[in-house]
Amino acid sequence: METIQKSCLVLTVIGAINWGLIGILNLNLVTLLFSDSLLTNIIYVLIGVSGIVNIGVLFSHIRTE
Repeated sequence: METIQKSCLVLTVIGAINWGLIGILNLNLVTLLFSDSLLTNIIYVLIGVSGIVNIGVLFSHIRTE
């Protein structure tokens, strides 16, 4: 499970960096690299699911106390 959580964290960080680039430079790196294809949508879905998984990680310390 730890490997999945770390993978999701990496994807979430990549998504955050992409949003930062969109906000600062109006540059969507995912679309630039993958040409606005089906793969681009799959990447966005994976990053969204990773964010949801990280919500559970964020509150996991509450359950252990």
